[in-house]
Amino acid sequence: MATILVIDDEITTQLVLQDLLESEGHEVLIANDGKQGWDLASQHCPNLIICDWMMPELNGVDLCRRVKAKAKLEATFFILLTAREHLDDRVCGLNAGADDFISKPIETEELLARVRSGLRLNHLNQQLTKSLHDLQAAQVQLVQSEKMSSLGRLVGGVAHEINNPISFIYGNLSHIKNYTGDISRLIQQIRDDENFSREQLLSALEEIDFEFVMADLEKMLGSMKEGSERIREIVIALREFSSQERSGIHQIDLHHALDLALSMLQPRLHNTQGRISVMPIEKNYEELPNIEGDIGLINQALFNVLENAIDAMSEKAQVCKHDESWTPSLSIITRSLDPDWIEVEIVDNGVGIDSHLNGKVFDPFFTTKPVGQGKGLGLAVAYQIIVQQHSGKLSYDSHSNRGTRFFVHLPVRQPLTQSQVQTRNSGIPKSLSEQTQAIPMIR
Repeated sequence: MATILVIDDEITTQLVLQDLLESEGHEVLIANDGKQGWDLASQHCPNLIICDWMMPELNGVDLCRRVKAKAKLEATFFILLTAREHLDDRVCGLNAGADDFISKPIETEELLARVRSGLRLNHLNQQLTKSLHDLQAAQVQLVQSEKMSSLGRLVGGVAHEINNPISFIYGNLSHIKNYTGDISRLIQQIRDDENFSREQLLSALEEIDFEFVMADLEKMLGSMKEGSERIREIVIALREFSSQERSGIHQIDLHHALDLALSMLQPRLHNTQGRISVMPIEKNYEELPNIEGDIGLINQALFNVLENAIDAMSEKAQVCKHDESWTPSLSIITRSLDPDWIEVEIVDNGVGIDSHLNGKVFDPFFTTKPVGQGKGLGLAVAYQIIVQQHSGKLSYDSHSNRGTRFFVHLPVRQPLTQSQVQTRNSGIPKSLSEQTQAIPMIR
């Protein structure tokens, strides 16, 4: 189970809490004062601390500040034991970093409920911390291998997407606690009063606005469930997007890969420089065979091309701030060229690519973005993955201020020799074949 540190200078309270918490299967550490509690907390890093407010040498509020200021203890759930009921005292405790309060004399069921809630939040925080560390490790690895210059924005977007439902869930916990507290007190009153009448029950239900409470509880629980499912979807999508456990050649559903890349770019799609709340995306998917390739690399290449299109429209949005006739739009068309080749066309109405840049876009680290907003790796990496590692083609057709069309050609089967790739060119429309040597703009 969990490690819980109890800090109290009263031996009776220590024994009661130790017996109660150990009966729940927790490991309990006991400290007689704040100084001893700090030493034990630093040594054992407990999951939860229950600390008396008033103690000699180091009181509970000062100890709480010290615990929350230490990096390895800041996630520890901290509960203050107090007989103080004034709002100013509670505010003081919250400002010090306390996560919850338990009033003296201690109610057994309330204590256990708050401990369970605190441990759940602590466990969730540990999982999120671990996920963050995993993402940071992945970021270092990808930057070192120069495979995804936009990982920082991806991580930020995913963190934002996860933070929204978590914040909503956390914000509703206090309301649920109040509602369930009112209902629990009513049930306890009925249980303890043998002469409790129907009239009293109806009056009590009206007092707590029972019908509204139950309806609101149902709505909040439904919304919290949706938020939890969204977090789960994000984690699954992120794991599938990386596909580290499936490296090597596999059968790939290209439509699923495109949708997965769009899912990872969802924070960028929701707002393009404040122009519209949701960017319209037109999908025209023809029936395609599965292709052979490295799933993780193909996901990354499609992500980079789509992100480049979004960047181009974001830049155009800044130029067209006062032009209401322009609205960002993104189109994705897939088609089968012949039994051996498929094509993905990605169309944006962004700033386009100047013709004088065609000689420079071949260079990695070339970017038209301001300093600090791009390393010029995104489309260079996509080109390497598609052309060099999957024997495909990546080309574009663009006009300045009129948008860009990217063409991704991939063979259905891998591997193909270079001579076979040249032979396959006959199956590609001439207008596209002539663009084989065009390297996408590195934004």
